[in-house]
Amino acid sequence: MKCLSFSIDGRSTYGALLDAGLVDLGSVLGDQYPSLLDVIEAGQWALMAHTAHNTKPQLSLTQVVLQLPMPNVKRIFCVGRNYKGHVAEVGAKLPEHPSLFLRTAQSLAPTEQPIVRPRVSTNFDFEGELTFVIGKAGRHIPKENALQHVFGYTIMNDGSVRDYQFKHSVAVGKNFERAGSMGPWVVTSDEIPDPSKLILSTHLNGQQVQHSPTDDLIFDVPTIIAYISQFTTLQPGDVIATGTPDGVGFVRTPPLWLQPNDVLTVTISGIGTLTNKVIDEP
Repeated sequence: MKCLSFSIDGRSTYGALLDAGLVDLGSVLGDQYPSLLDVIEAGQWALMAHTAHNTKPQLSLTQVVLQLPMPNVKRIFCVGRNYKGHVAEVGAKLPEHPSLFLRTAQSLAPTEQPIVRPRVSTNFDFEGELTFVIGKAGRHIPKENALQHVFGYTIMNDGSVRDYQFKHSVAVGKNFERAGSMGPWVVTSDEIPDPSKLILSTHLNGQQVQHSPTDDLIFDVPTIIAYISQFTTLQPGDVIATGTPDGVGFVRTPPLWLQPNDVLTVTISGIGTLTNKVIDEP
């Protein structure tokens, strides 16, 4: 099931996209669970699915404006240099442990809305990434049980301002406002039993710039969950991006930086396509 957050007629809500159309779950469950995050935190996945499949779809995607899948997300963990191909293209050694940083919700735009090249830099790069949402809390989660803690999967463009990332800090370079994006929705984990069998493809103005199977990940989804849960209790609604494959802009000769009016798409099999146009910061 595709779970998404959206606005219609100035009202923010959430729903499920089915073959027959879009069900506005917020209009049915909103008094008790005002957002998708509230449903996940309450562990009411089954109630949400039952309601979606027993409610006549009222809307189509063309009638709504998609938001971040969880606009009120509290924590976004990102794994750096986690594809063998990407590590090779930057001339680094394979890491022994996952490398983590955090993004804020303010650094991400929804699908079909613009991402912003900041005033202070033109070194604006793209990174398509498989991303997942935790559905069940846990600490010291063993790898063999880790996928039981996943609510679903989505897509992130981990947009990076490279000169600030390399000369200042990763935290700054990864957190310019609306420099990255996430969406279009979250596909529940029952539809993706094995996240290592997906294909990620990034296109810039229609030209393919990244293409990789997710089995090229150095640290797979269960390993990432086990690692993060060593130092913090993973909470329902936590978002975790798994890293980007080779093909990013800064390693090319000359570098391939995002420009105003560029259109970037990230597609992952079984999930969908995240689409954003680039604009300059006003």
